[in-house]
Amino acid sequence: MARFTLPRDLYHGKGSLAELANLKGKKAIVVVGGGSMKRFGFLDKVVGYLEQAGMEVKLFENVEPDPSVETVMKGAQAMREFEPDWIVAMGGGSPIDAAKAMWTFYEYPEVSFEDLITPFSFPTLRTKAHFCAIPSTSGTATEVTAFAVITDYEKGIKYPLADFNITPDVAIVDPELAETMPAKLTAHTGMDAMTHAIEAYVSTLHCDYTDPLALHAIKMIHTDLKKSYDGDMDARDRMHNAQCLAGMAFSNALLGIVHSMAHKTGAAYSGGHIVHGCANAMYLPKVIKYNSKNPEAEKRYAEIARFIGLQGETDTELTDELIKEIRSMNASLNIPACIKEYEGGLIDEKEFNEKLHDVAALAISDACTGSNPRIPTQEEMEKLLTACFYDKEIDF
Repeated sequence: MARFTLPRDLYHGKGSLAELANLKGKKAIVVVGGGSMKRFGFLDKVVGYLEQAGMEVKLFENVEPDPSVETVMKGAQAMREFEPDWIVAMGGGSPIDAAKAMWTFYEYPEVSFEDLITPFSFPTLRTKAHFCAIPSTSGTATEVTAFAVITDYEKGIKYPLADFNITPDVAIVDPELAETMPAKLTAHTGMDAMTHAIEAYVSTLHCDYTDPLALHAIKMIHTDLKKSYDGDMDARDRMHNAQCLAGMAFSNALLGIVHSMAHKTGAAYSGGHIVHGCANAMYLPKVIKYNSKNPEAEKRYAEIARFIGLQGETDTELTDELIKEIRSMNASLNIPACIKEYEGGLIDEKEFNEKLHDVAALAISDACTGSNPRIPTQEEMEKLLTACFYDKEIDF
């Protein structure tokens, strides 16, 4: 038996933000990030619509990128004091992911963060509040997924939390919010979405329900991401739908080791963070090559290549063309080819190699590894990460 779970309601298209005025409740807390939603007037609109719905509204602002356990606990405390029956999270993946975790600790104060690290171990939610997610970026698709990524800065580890309980009740996918994204964010979030769709399609848990969503998302992203990056707002609007379709696919088919590696390298180094979407983009070509040693995975990569119009006689040729196409997309979006080139050498080579063994072990233990079509050994993961640091070819 398998399960396929999505939000109860998904509102999409320009102007869909107004649907907030139809929510039923008494109190709503709005969780947002660093200020772009306020700056562009969307936060005021959200508060206005919720007040039209007859609700008292409280704000929890300034959720940082790569939200911390500490921020989650502060938000949960604010919720316990205010006692909302709606949690409305708006912005990029960070405030929405943080709000999902806050929701859990609001309803279950006795639960510890360590209790939630094991995938699909959450207590039953919706005892106090329902959840509405409004994405402003076109990548994470957290508005339709059973996942949240929270960072423990003391340990330098990003934890992917996974449970169908944290799938939002309502998703509002209004492309007007995404039109405010700067080009670099458009590139990174877009390749995050591409990685979601490709990993979902080759996941060991893919099924007839997830495959069409993944393939269509891949085709849309392949067609529209560069146009969106260059400022075509019609393409930007379509990308907002494409990333959501990719999210529907991966929330149910799960992901693979591109995400395992991105999670465990993201906050591991003292020089600074590797932005999640950029990490996925850099690692994806290497992981496709590694996974293609599994004949079933290679067949499915070839299917992706054919679907987006690439040419080749054999599955191997088509897979290699897909790798070339991903690298070409990255280059056109000014995404570096490897960690060594990231942000002009932000990650120190010596520190990378000193931490290689431990980071590799953590990546293998990541929640996303189990659904990858090929499970790496410690030695293989170290080789993969090294290949991603130096942009080396792999053959193992």
